[in-house]
Amino acid sequence: MSDHILTICTANICRSPMAAALLQHALRGQPEPLKSMQVLSAGIAAHEGEAVSENSVIALKKVGIDIGGCRAQPLTRKMAGDALAIFCMTESHRAAILLNIDPPPRHLYLFREFLPGDVNHEIADPFGGSIKVYETSRDEMVEAIPSIVAFLKKLVSEKTK
Repeated sequence: MSDHILTICTANICRSPMAAALLQHALRGQPEPLKSMQVLSAGIAAHEGEAVSENSVIALKKVGIDIGGCRAQPLTRKMAGDALAIFCMTESHRAAILLNIDPPPRHLYLFREFLPGDVNHEIADPFGGSIKVYETSRDEMVEAIPSIVAFLKKLVSEKTK
């Protein structure tokens, strides 16, 4: 079975580190194999080693999660190929991955793709915004997590059949 789940944004300093930490936290409450699954984040235009944005750290500290030690990493073909599923913040991230990763990953989704109803499936880049903008991004991620966990349960059960 694939060894990790990936969250993707542009620079890997705002959205994808927050999304990865929130999803990792949620999976810790699930039965195996989800409980042990690692959630990684990367960026389609990341600068290796860049620190996560201060407002991302603050937004997650407010919900009890510390991402202060996170460092940016660019998405690699191996990372994408080894992922059980990849969750992007926007359609442009998905398009960039489909253009640049060969063969294209099979399980490539938007983070909010599985939410029911008429909702925005993209999470806008909060970079340079106020803490409120970052908290909005965080809350949009939190809203999507139950639908992602339900999807991952299905995906894992199909893979283990």
